[in-house]
Amino acid sequence: MDEFAGSATQLVADVDCTAGGKPLCDANGVKGYPTLKWGDPSDLQDYQGGRSLDDLKKFATENLKPLCSVKNIDLCDADKKAEIEKYQAMDSAALEAAVAAEEKKLEAAEALFKAEVQKLQDTYTKLSEDKDKTIADVKASGLGLMKSVLKSASAGNDEL
Repeated sequence: MDEFAGSATQLVADVDCTAGGKPLCDANGVKGYPTLKWGDPSDLQDYQGGRSLDDLKKFATENLKPLCSVKNIDLCDADKKAEIEKYQAMDSAALEAAVAAEEKKLEAAEALFKAEVQKLQDTYTKLSEDKDKTIADVKASGLGLMKSVLKSASAGNDEL
């Protein structure tokens, strides 16, 4: 998007996550492609809007501007300023421990999600196998012949 080239506050860029950009993508939680991220470079958010050029331009124009952050604290409301100041007042070890604790919650949520999805997949596989077996058993029990006899009888024809 040429309109944003050279902007001091807006960057529109693409990264090949399958090649040299993989470490950057991993660090920013990119798991599928295409993924669009926006916001403070140290706290990128997932873009959830439309994917047309008009949608992207509108979003970029309205949202890609300086936001409340550590570097732009003057743009923050009182609550966010207080939160930033609370973290700035912590020593590095305490802040790193707090970050690690929150990241551990994210990892636990991801692990639980994967485990539960696997249970669903296992249930789906079992139900699919049971259904296929039932279909095979029903067909083997003479369903086809029963249908032929029924059709023949309703047509008034004694021959199959």
